[in-house]
Amino acid sequence: MERKLFEAAVQGSVSSLVVLLQEDPLILDRVIVNCFNETPLHVAAMLGHKDFVNEILCRKPELAREVNSQRSSPLHLASAKGYVEIVQALLSVNSEMCLARDRDGRNPLHLAAIKGHVDVLKELVRARPHAARVTVEYSGVTILHLCVNHNQLEALKLLVETLGSDEFVNSKDDDGNTILHLAVADKQIQFGYGKEFESIAIKPNRLKMVETINFLLTSSTIEVNATNANGFTAADVLAQSRRDVKDKNIRESLKRAGASGAEANRLSVSEFGTKMNTGLSWDTDYRISSPHPLEKVWEKYLKKQGNWLEKTRNTLMVVASLIATMAFQVGVNPPGGVWQDDDEHEPGLSILETKYPRIYRRFMICNTTGFVASLSIILLLISGLPFRRRFLIWILMVIMWVAVTAMALTYLFCVNNVSSWSQTMDHVSVLIVIIWIGLMAFLLVAHTIRLLLKIIRKLKKSASKKRDGDRAGAGALAGAGALPC
Repeated sequence: MERKLFEAAVQGSVSSLVVLLQEDPLILDRVIVNCFNETPLHVAAMLGHKDFVNEILCRKPELAREVNSQRSSPLHLASAKGYVEIVQALLSVNSEMCLARDRDGRNPLHLAAIKGHVDVLKELVRARPHAARVTVEYSGVTILHLCVNHNQLEALKLLVETLGSDEFVNSKDDDGNTILHLAVADKQIQFGYGKEFESIAIKPNRLKMVETINFLLTSSTIEVNATNANGFTAADVLAQSRRDVKDKNIRESLKRAGASGAEANRLSVSEFGTKMNTGLSWDTDYRISSPHPLEKVWEKYLKKQGNWLEKTRNTLMVVASLIATMAFQVGVNPPGGVWQDDDEHEPGLSILETKYPRIYRRFMICNTTGFVASLSIILLLISGLPFRRRFLIWILMVIMWVAVTAMALTYLFCVNNVSSWSQTMDHVSVLIVIIWIGLMAFLLVAHTIRLLLKIIRKLKKSASKKRDGDRAGAGALAGAGALPC
C-alpha cells in the first residue's frame, strides 16, 4: 500500500490517492509513524503536483511538518523548485516551517534566495518576515550574503527594499565580511559599453548579475568603509584581488560613495585634508588602486588564515584526548604499583601513598589537574559552541598549557619514584622545572605585550578621533563667529 501511495505521489494522481485512502483510511498516518526517507508530500512538492499536495493537506495537514533524511520539509523542496502555488498551500496550513532548518542549517527562505525564486521569496517573507533575518546555522551567513554569493540580484533587491534596516544590510558573517565585501571580491559591477568592451562577450544573465555593487552603493544603507575580521574594507579587498577590466569601474563607484582603504581610514581628519590638497589623486594615494606585486603571497595568507582555526581545533582535540588517556592510566596504575597482599595493607592501595604520602599527594594533584584540564577542552570542543574566533581558541590553548604543565610535573614525580638515582634526578628535575617555568613565562610575557600593544593602538586611535572632532568643532565655531550679524 505504501509503495502504491508513493507511485501515486510521483504521478500526481489524486484519483489513485482517493482510492488508496478508501481501501486504507490510515495509510497517511502509517507514513508519519514509519521511518521513510521522505513522505508522499515531499515527493509531490518536489515534482510540482499542486492538486496532489492540496488533497494531502486537506486530509492530513500535519504532514507539512515532517522532514526527510536531509531534514528538509516539503516547504524546503517547493521553495527550492520555485512552485509558488504549492508554497502558498503549505504556508496556509503551517507557516512556522519557514523557520525550520535543513541539515545545512538553511530555512526555506535561504533556498528560495539561492535559487533566485523571487515570487516564492515574496510569499515566504510575507508569511514570516523574521525568518529572513535568521542566519545560516554554524556560519553566521545571512540571506543577503547568500544572494550575493549566488549572484541573485533581484532577490537581493527584494530583501533590501522589504527588510532593509541599517543593521540588517550591514550584518557580517563569521569572517566579518559585509555583502559589499563579497560583491567587490566577486567584482559584481555593470560593464560599460564603450569601445574597450566591444570585444568582450557578456551573457544576458551575467549582465543582471554584475550590477550588485552599484545597487548596494546607490540604493542601500551599506557602510562602504566597514572592515572585516582582518581589518580590510571593501576597497582593500579590491586592491588585493587580481586585476581585470572591471577594476576601474568598481574603483570609481567606490570613490563616488566615499570608500577608502583601511590605511586612509586611520588618517586623522587634518591629515586626510592635507593629502587631498596636495594634488595627489585618489587613484595613486590609497591602497584601493596601488599596485600589489605580492598577490600570490596575499592569497596564500588568506588561505592560511582560513584553515588556521580548524587545524588548531582538531589538534587541540587530539592532544587533549591523548593527555586524558595518559592521566587516567597513571591515576589507576600509580608508579610503584599497588599492594597485593591483605595481611598488613589493603589490596589495591597505592604503595607510593603508603611509603611517601606527601609525594603521592603532589603527584595526584598534578595528574588530576592535567586530567580535568584535558577533559574540559574535550567538553568545550564537542559542546557545539561556535569556537571560530581566535580569542576562544586562545582560551582553549591556555587550558592546554595547564594540562601539559601538569603532565610534565606528573612525569617528574613518577621518574623520581622509580629511579635509583634520586639525588641526580632531583637536580635534573630542578633544572627541567626552571627551564619549563622560563618557557611559560616567555609565552605569557609575549602574549601580554601583544595584548598591551593592541590596547595602546586602540587608545591612540580613539584619542586621535576625539582630537580631530574637537578641532572640527572649534573650526565650525570660528566660522560661525566670522559670519556677519
